[in-house]
Amino acid sequence: MQLSHTRPVVSATFDEPNLVSAAGLIPLMALARKAGLRELADERMSVPTDKGANAGLKLSSLVAGMAAGADSIDDMALLRHGGMGKVFTGAYAPSTLGSFLRSFTFGHVRQADAVASRFLLNLAEHTELLGPDDARGTVMVDIDDTIIEVHGYQKQGAAFGYSGVRGLNALLATVSTDQSAPVIAAQRLRKGSVGSPRGAARLATDTLALIRRSQLTGRDVLVRADSAFYSHALVVAVLSASAQVSITVRMDAAVKRAITTIAEDAWTTIKYTDAIYDETTSTWISKAQVAEIPFTAFTSKRKTDQVPGRLIVRRIPDLNPKTNQGQETLFDTWRFHAFFTTTAPEELDTVAADQTHRRHAIIENVHADLKASALAHLPSGVFNANAAWLVCAVMAFNLTRAAASLTTTPALARAATATLRRKLINVPARIATSARRLRLHLPTNWPWEQAWSALYQDVLPARAPAT
Repeated sequence: MQLSHTRPVVSATFDEPNLVSAAGLIPLMALARKAGLRELADERMSVPTDKGANAGLKLSSLVAGMAAGADSIDDMALLRHGGMGKVFTGAYAPSTLGSFLRSFTFGHVRQADAVASRFLLNLAEHTELLGPDDARGTVMVDIDDTIIEVHGYQKQGAAFGYSGVRGLNALLATVSTDQSAPVIAAQRLRKGSVGSPRGAARLATDTLALIRRSQLTGRDVLVRADSAFYSHALVVAVLSASAQVSITVRMDAAVKRAITTIAEDAWTTIKYTDAIYDETTSTWISKAQVAEIPFTAFTSKRKTDQVPGRLIVRRIPDLNPKTNQGQETLFDTWRFHAFFTTTAPEELDTVAADQTHRRHAIIENVHADLKASALAHLPSGVFNANAAWLVCAVMAFNLTRAAASLTTTPALARAATATLRRKLINVPARIATSARRLRLHLPTNWPWEQAWSALYQDVLPARAPAT
């Protein structure tokens, strides 16, 4: 593609009052209204009236701006261009939204958490955000934290954490099934130097309580996490909520002793990186192997507090380039990766349990998605304002996922936020008025017209079809 020489651009002026750059916000915020976002915020938020009047409209404005690509308070100005005022009301100035966020206390952030959880449940009622109602299978809850890098010295709570990066720590819990992509069920913003497991038990309890209030209730739930979250408090909290755990363990002395008791003939070769399937023997040719052994966790505690389960170990060769210099090793050396699970062997055998646990990495995609969207920056120097910003970012994330599930396009239902924004939200349109009705004129030959129209007709069925 190159610039046309037959029709050169003569001039460019910003003088069209009827254009909008994000027409996809119309069906998106219609879905948010259907799920009661404004009413939930007005009912549950008690921000002081001098800063928090119309809390529902301000929270909705923040969510809309993030869905359209805003990653700072100043970016919220994109809600006030062209013909946006003809289709939306309550699009506040960035300075007003910034003052609103800075007025939050810790209690107000927890109120916003309550709004986010109820908003998620309402979205699931109107869409297949959590999968079809008649779906079966295990519900996966993944817990992990990530460091959001910040710059400058006036960010409250910023510190150097375990990654060596100066920032704030965001703890997330996602829910996913075989039929649905991950959605964020709970979130916390913490200071940068906090330990990963801090508050994880409470976060897991909140997530499991949300699952019991959704259409997922009654299904088996498995909570997955890495070794940073291997703690008695988290495991007991999950088991008390009638769920199971699958958590990577640290290679301490007890785990190492247990691994040495595994018989050599107990190891099973599995499909792993660069594995080759041998059709003659119907086996995988791979150097990765798994085995399991009964294991009791937290034996340092009294007997009633110990947790029985299984220790599943995966071993792969320790490929040290230096060993190839000179004489070859006389025997293989291995690297071991072990995790503790309370699932029964009848539910998940050794190989299936290992595969299921490794899929915990799906939460890293959620972290990357948020950091490529609203969490590219934490915009305020005030910690509680940034905590509220995180909650709004989560609601925008879940809202775009819910909208994608209405497009009847499976690929979009699992797409990243940037893809959904490019195909469904940031669609330019011209607004025309006829007989006191607004009509959107969208680009011809828009590649994703069918998906956009399916979303529009689902949330605005009584209106005239988009043209």
